[in-house]
Amino acid sequence: MALQDLTPQLRTRLSRMERAVGWFVLLATALLLFGFAYYAYHTAERKGWFKTRAPYFTFTQRATGLKVGDPVMLMGFEVGQITRIDAQPPDDWYFNVYVEFEIKEPYYDYMWTVGSRARITTADFLGKRVLEVTKGTNGYPTYVFNPFRELTLNEAKNLPTPEKWKLAQDIDAANTNGLNLVVPALTPLLQTNLQRIATLGRTQIRVLDTNVKRKSPTAVWDDKKGSYVKFIPKDNPAASLKANLYWLLTDESPAVTERLEELVGQVEKALPDFLSLTNQIVGALSNTFNLTSNLNTVATDARPVATNLAYISAQLREPGAFGEWLLGTNAPRQVNATVENANSIITHADTNLAAFFANLAVSLDNLAGITSNLNAQVQSNTNILGAISKAVVDADDLVQGLKRHWLLRSAFRTRTNAPAMAPTVAPRLTSPKDQEKR
Repeated sequence: MALQDLTPQLRTRLSRMERAVGWFVLLATALLLFGFAYYAYHTAERKGWFKTRAPYFTFTQRATGLKVGDPVMLMGFEVGQITRIDAQPPDDWYFNVYVEFEIKEPYYDYMWTVGSRARITTADFLGKRVLEVTKGTNGYPTYVFNPFRELTLNEAKNLPTPEKWKLAQDIDAANTNGLNLVVPALTPLLQTNLQRIATLGRTQIRVLDTNVKRKSPTAVWDDKKGSYVKFIPKDNPAASLKANLYWLLTDESPAVTERLEELVGQVEKALPDFLSLTNQIVGALSNTFNLTSNLNTVATDARPVATNLAYISAQLREPGAFGEWLLGTNAPRQVNATVENANSIITHADTNLAAFFANLAVSLDNLAGITSNLNAQVQSNTNILGAISKAVVDADDLVQGLKRHWLLRSAFRTRTNAPAMAPTVAPRLTSPKDQEKR
């Protein structure tokens, strides 16, 4: 049916429906575009597409378990990702694999020149490895975001607010190779510091303007030069060959597959020794089995001997047995009586010894009392010893005088120990007849 064949009412209603459908399609398209933009924005925000990134690089021995897009970890957080993995040129004798990665803000603030390293560690048991960076402990920030300039000393002296400008290099004494540091980097450009720099003969210095902070890095630290240098991003086509990134030294651990290969090699080397050991164990077990079988035979043969010994011992214990026949029937009673007498003797001896020691203790106590009394008398009368000595001397003089007195002299005669001579007896006179009889 043609449109002109419709009535005016139908044509008006159809045009209204077409406008409603158009508005619906337009609204659905707008909602779809808004949802896609919202998803893209949150995805970019989650993955850090709008955040500033600082590039780094390191070297490894092997690229096993690493691939582009893998996350970079810091203290358990995902702070970036690997952007490039490539082999080194054939004439590089020191390094094998070049690994480049980026760290997003604000985590690149943890990267300092001292303490920050790149670690290649094992992630699972299937050979996967992960790149992890460590937090810096000292030194200088690897990247700075303040305007970087090179000035003469005269220009540096005329800078406004010199405390907001900082030195971008280490100033050391001449010909010391950085061993004698005079003014370290990030020191404010005060007049005293500038005078110290002037005394070293420096005419130009590198400085950072801390009044302004840029969104992207402006300078990167150069460990060889001991100063910051202008940062050239690698995405600049005109300066891609001159791009300067900060180099993090590597602590690399071998993959699990390599460790398993080493373990299998060690097992293969130790397997012959293990087999020989098992053979020796089998031989020892067989010898033990033979020994036990022989012992079983010996035990079977010795069973009648044991039975006879048991029977003989039983006969020895019974009344009228060989032992009683050998020792007599009164031997047990005599032995018991002897033991009882010995016990009584020992008991009386213990009692007598106890009484003796008790009496001895009483005597010793009395002697101690006498000596203590004598000691007390001597201590109380200091002249008693002199008096006793004088009394002994006087007694000796008295005895000596008595010895010399005429009345008592015979009582003190000196006697010898020689035996007295026996009196001589005259022989008895006998007749010749009696002598013949004798």
